[in-house]
Amino acid sequence: MLLLTTEPITYFQAILLGLLQGFSELFPISSLGHSVILPQLLGWNIHQNDPYFITFLIATHLATAIVLFIFFFRDWMRIFAGMWRSLADRQIAPDNHDGKLGWLLVVGTVPAGLLGLLFQDSLRTVFASAQSAAFFLMLNGVMLYGAERLRRRAPVVETSDPLVSDERISGETSYRDAVGIGAAQAIALIPGFSRSGASMAGGLLTGLSNEDAARFSFLLATPIILAAGLYKLPDLLGPNGDGVRLQILAGSVAAGIAAYLSVRFLTRYFETRTLLPFAIYCLVVGVFAIVRFV
Repeated sequence: MLLLTTEPITYFQAILLGLLQGFSELFPISSLGHSVILPQLLGWNIHQNDPYFITFLIATHLATAIVLFIFFFRDWMRIFAGMWRSLADRQIAPDNHDGKLGWLLVVGTVPAGLLGLLFQDSLRTVFASAQSAAFFLMLNGVMLYGAERLRRRAPVVETSDPLVSDERISGETSYRDAVGIGAAQAIALIPGFSRSGASMAGGLLTGLSNEDAARFSFLLATPIILAAGLYKLPDLLGPNGDGVRLQILAGSVAAGIAAYLSVRFLTRYFETRTLLPFAIYCLVVGVFAIVRFV
């Protein structure tokens, strides 16, 4: 299906891609991979390296990060208070679980941020094709299956209370673990791999329960996505945003709505459910897309 239009991206395309980004960024199925594959499947003249489309992706990611921050606002306020307390005390007291969690998130943000600054543009260029995105989406499914195998060995938690969950995370996760989980997220720079899936797998590998791994993943995603969006925000205000700012706004609103519904669903889903359906989905869609493009 080929859509002819004088606009680089239509409102319909922007809204559909915004919805797609909003839920696929948090579901462990790769938002970037889907943003590459879907336009090609539908015959849209949209490519990942088009300057305006990169600006569009930045804006929708920023909307997702803002929604994540709002959703976990009370948690972030506790975390900031705990970090301030640790600075005032010049140490992290044993009972300052929020402070410890905050510094774990800081440590986990650094490797993904550095790797993103160094390799984001080059990896996006090298793996810009829908065929490669479909292949890596299949590998993402394999990664999720492996993470699910880890999940079966993970401890079963007795309560899903956020305060108790944060206490478990801060007590069971070392700074070395946080670095590893943060570095694992960098694999999402390759279209087809999922940021949330990689960080959940990293959390399970360090011994967290599936629910705690998902919670740590969502908290860790907020500063990384927010920082990346703010870093690239001048592109939206510059020439790359000319003629598409209203479409970008529509897509960002759609992404924000989808992100809110997704995180609300997933925080409950991972209390009792598994990564297996997402692994199967990635494998099936990846195979289908490869066959379709061939």
